[in-house]
Amino acid sequence: MKTEDLIAALSADAAPRGPSLRTGVFLALAGALVVGAVVLHETLGVRGDAVAALTTSARFVFKFVVTAALAATALNLALKLSRPGARIAAAAAGLAVPALLLAAAVGLELLVVPPARWGAHAVGSYWLTCLTFGPVISLGPLALLLLALKRGAPDVPWRAGLVAGLAAGGIGTFFYAAHCPDDSPLFVALWYSLVVAMMGGLGALIGSRVLRW
Repeated sequence: MKTEDLIAALSADAAPRGPSLRTGVFLALAGALVVGAVVLHETLGVRGDAVAALTTSARFVFKFVVTAALAATALNLALKLSRPGARIAAAAAGLAVPALLLAAAVGLELLVVPPARWGAHAVGSYWLTCLTFGPVISLGPLALLLLALKRGAPDVPWRAGLVAGLAAGGIGTFFYAAHCPDDSPLFVALWYSLVVAMMGGLGALIGSRVLRW
């Protein structure tokens, strides 16, 4: 056998079988969306005025915008982090998008809401439901995303897991937003962010083990 043929054969044996990392991540995303929708439907359900609120409440729509932005930017960064030596600066900077959107919305809320109402808007009525079901809806997406990222080779496994957790938290809060009656950006900034932070920590913990190579 020629040397070139031997190298080609060894390379073929070493190549991962099945879908590519990118394809696997997008398949995992599709599955995560299905799982999130099913868990929401089987647990809390969609709030009764959701359809009307989509056309009459900018704050209701904003919850989907900011959580979708988080899920998309975090997923993009997780994909980059799963390739050894990849340049991640631009993808990491993308996480500023949902943060800036939320900061702007909170700033506007503080301008239009009397200071005496800030606390009530931040605490809301369903904070415990948010902290309970936000992670519950996010668990399936996290498992699917970590499973897909196992096809990669992250330089720092816990970091890739953390960002996957942020993406899962974004997906989970996106679906929870359809049930949540608390539309204030102050509520979103406090409780949704806590859910995302919890999922990021869980993703880092699990990712440090399952994403090793």
